[in-house]
Amino acid sequence: MSNRHLARTIALQSLYEWDFTGQQSDTAALLQRNQAEFAPEFDDNQFSQQLVQNIVQHLAELNRLITNYAPEWPLDQITVIDRNVLRIGLYELLFSGEVPPKVAINESIELAKTFGGPSSGKFVNGVLGTIYKDMEKGIIKKSTNGK
Repeated sequence: MSNRHLARTIALQSLYEWDFTGQQSDTAALLQRNQAEFAPEFDDNQFSQQLVQNIVQHLAELNRLITNYAPEWPLDQITVIDRNVLRIGLYELLFSGEVPPKVAINESIELAKTFGGPSSGKFVNGVLGTIYKDMEKGIIKKSTNGK
């Protein structure tokens, strides 16, 4: 497993717990505990930390996009895993200058397939793919101040 994929996995585990507990937990403490428990040898946790911090910072905008691009699924009815996989993918698509769009989408699909339900990969692909197409058309602008 690549370092970035492992970092996204740790971020997803932490975001899952944070979201599941009503977004009241300290994300830094969750990240530290999850890294120690699931990847104690992992020595590059800065990517996970930045990912989680920036997702929390842009949560309202990310949630708005999920709601707009998955109108049949109210945000609270999307599984906690799928919701947070979408947040990771959307953040990387819209705010991160480090990750190419197709990599962000593919990584999100893989996380959804690994941790979500049987249709999670298709759902995540549909939402992120539609958003990416709108980015290419100029309907959605990539932010340059994502951090």
